[in-house]
Amino acid sequence: MFAKNIRMNTYEERISLLSEMIAFAIVDGELHDNEYDFLALVAEELNIEKPVFLELFSKRSEIIPIKDEHQRIMQFYRLALLMHIDNVLHEREITAINEIGIKMGLNPMGIRKTLKAMEQSPNRMIEPSYLICAFEEQHN
Repeated sequence: MFAKNIRMNTYEERISLLSEMIAFAIVDGELHDNEYDFLALVAEELNIEKPVFLELFSKRSEIIPIKDEHQRIMQFYRLALLMHIDNVLHEREITAINEIGIKMGLNPMGIRKTLKAMEQSPNRMIEPSYLICAFEEQHN
């Protein structure tokens, strides 16, 4: 699924990725069942034990920056999917996703293009090739 392509080198990096996703999921002040289910699936695919997963909701892990650009793009996409999973877009989520993308070092034009394509998609998903192109075309 979304986490299988992740080539995290260490357990700490996988914990960091999941911790960032949990923090983003509750940026609107609540955690919906669909968001929890999505996070639990990602945790399972990252081989993070359920007690550790549950602990991340009360204890924030240090965020370890992702070095590889493709991995950063995929993490941004996972966060954007998480943002849409409850079918309610909060202003805080939109602001947070943009800030996170910028902090990841992603191009703002690629961020906007990706979010717009997801908004226009009936299931909020976009093709991986489109996702990568949205960011790589900004390199020229």
